[in-house]
Amino acid sequence: MFATLTSASPALPMPGVLWGDYPERAADPAPRGIIARLDRAWQGLARYASGWPAARRRRFALRVLAHATARQDCAGPDLTRHAAALRANLARQGFDEANLLEAFALAVLASEEALGFKPYATQIEAARVMLDNRLAEMATGEGKTVAVAMAAAVAALGGIPVHVITANDYLAARDARELASFYRVFGLRADAVTQPMDRAARHRAYRADITYCSAKELAFDYLRDTLCRPRGMSDLRQRARRLSASDGAAAAPVLRGLCMAIIDEADTVLIDEAGMPLVLSRGAQSADSAAFLAGALALAQTLSQDADFEVQPDRRATLTAAGADKVAAWPAAPGRYGEQRRHRENIVCLALGALHVYRRDRDYVVRAGKVLIVDDHTGRTAPGRAWSRGLQQLIEIKEACTPSAALETIAEITFQRFFRRYLRLAGMSGTLSGARRELGAVYGLAVESIAPRTPSLRTCSRPVLHADGAALRDAVVRRAREVHATGRPLLIGTASVAESEALSCTLADAGLPHAVLNARQDQAEAALVAQAGELGRITVATSMAGRGTDIRLGHGVAERGGLKVILCQHNGARRIDRQFIGRAARNGEPGSVDIMLSLDSPLFARWLPRWWLSLAARHASLPAWLLHLTTALPQWLEEHHRAAQRRRLLELDIRRERELDFCQRTAS
Repeated sequence: MFATLTSASPALPMPGVLWGDYPERAADPAPRGIIARLDRAWQGLARYASGWPAARRRRFALRVLAHATARQDCAGPDLTRHAAALRANLARQGFDEANLLEAFALAVLASEEALGFKPYATQIEAARVMLDNRLAEMATGEGKTVAVAMAAAVAALGGIPVHVITANDYLAARDARELASFYRVFGLRADAVTQPMDRAARHRAYRADITYCSAKELAFDYLRDTLCRPRGMSDLRQRARRLSASDGAAAAPVLRGLCMAIIDEADTVLIDEAGMPLVLSRGAQSADSAAFLAGALALAQTLSQDADFEVQPDRRATLTAAGADKVAAWPAAPGRYGEQRRHRENIVCLALGALHVYRRDRDYVVRAGKVLIVDDHTGRTAPGRAWSRGLQQLIEIKEACTPSAALETIAEITFQRFFRRYLRLAGMSGTLSGARRELGAVYGLAVESIAPRTPSLRTCSRPVLHADGAALRDAVVRRAREVHATGRPLLIGTASVAESEALSCTLADAGLPHAVLNARQDQAEAALVAQAGELGRITVATSMAGRGTDIRLGHGVAERGGLKVILCQHNGARRIDRQFIGRAARNGEPGSVDIMLSLDSPLFARWLPRWWLSLAARHASLPAWLLHLTTALPQWLEEHHRAAQRRRLLELDIRRERELDFCQRTAS
């Protein structure tokens, strides 16, 4: 039994779907207990049983390529007319097998005409998987961007508004611009939504057939739309409310609903970034709150670690009994902010976190007098994002920046709840298999692996452990000198902005020319990535270079062994490491990877006891089994810890949704 694609047309009734002029899937009731677990297990079995076997996917792709070859004389205006006729057929007949064959053949011809190359069978397979509401795992360098574009074009031909989710604004604008000619062959318009755009520009961009955007911009636009669409009000009443508003355009939602999303680097969005609630807020600053925060920070600076407070493994600062007594002796501030002892203790704990947990150039950077958060998964700054409960203002006071306005929450959602509301949800990444179980349980998505076109030529050496960061940097410089002498380009991955700049200083002292790519240079990202594969080039980068970057080898580099990657950190998930390692040996090219780690890294310190770290530091060469356990166990524990946090956050998010829904229904 095989899954079949159906059009997401309002004419087709779907249970649990809110149609109207803003289609989306209704909130899941999320039942619990043995019946719920059995139901989820049955649904998972049905997903996998209805999947496309690899052999059938391959046959479909080969038929598409043969069909495209037979229509090779169709080009230019003829191709556009053929697309218009196909659009009419899709509107009448839906996505049956014959129409899909025509649509994909057309996509192959459009790619040849607009982009100058013919898609591979593996890209067609991946696009077909995504059209079937699944996730395609495709190795790095296999052409994921084109596969996503093909799936988006075919869906949009069927009249489905498509949101293509990219890792950041830079990639959204780039892909929409570079693929515009491809979509024009179909008579489709593509646009991008980026952070600086105003509401009117966003409204126009979301009216395009295919809209590229980051997940955060999309989710925040949805939250803003919820303020225009009060819960419990019928579609007709919502339209009347907008018409009666003083400014109808301002009151209208910017989105057209949640019809279909295709997520590039799906595990980053659906897993790594799902542990952070998205909060829409507004300023609620007052003079007494600013003074209260400054006083809390001043008090926290007088407290001693271990005696007055402790930093927990989950990066929370907690007061000891002695510390709580000192906070109790702190004179209560006037007004509502300092009168309650519990509130004062919480704020002092936040101030301790601002002083001792959150570090400049690791968790945030200071640019033009403003504190910008650094996303720990992408390594990029996150403009518009702010810590809640006063932490943002405490860090700004610590860094002698002008404190921003305190924030008051007006709407909140998580990616886990947001993306489950799409009528059609799909995506791809090179590292999905490690999260297969969570993706199925939370989003109802099955993962299908696409075999690479050519075997990987990447070689990866055994990890090497160093006692501390200084020893690691010295070893990296020695290795960089050896690689540089061969003329091979070198990409060095570090854990933070501070570590990338410390390594940069060490390389400079050694006389090795290099470039640095981190959150401080995010505006120069395109130029730095374009040069990273040239002969003799050394690039030091944070995880910014791990996703969405295609480092192309310069002339003569492949003959010298391809790109060399040195990974100097273990991230909180093995999938993130695999993405950075995947910059080397793409598309059948040669390449190699060295993994060099420091035993004083936060991940090791958090999960391994001191005696274990001391043992590893004293022995230059550990047995293979102990080396593997030392490097793998902390990541495994961190992954499970974060997965548990995401489960708790989803349960809390659903509970809040139920309470809000109950309150509003009762009020109505």
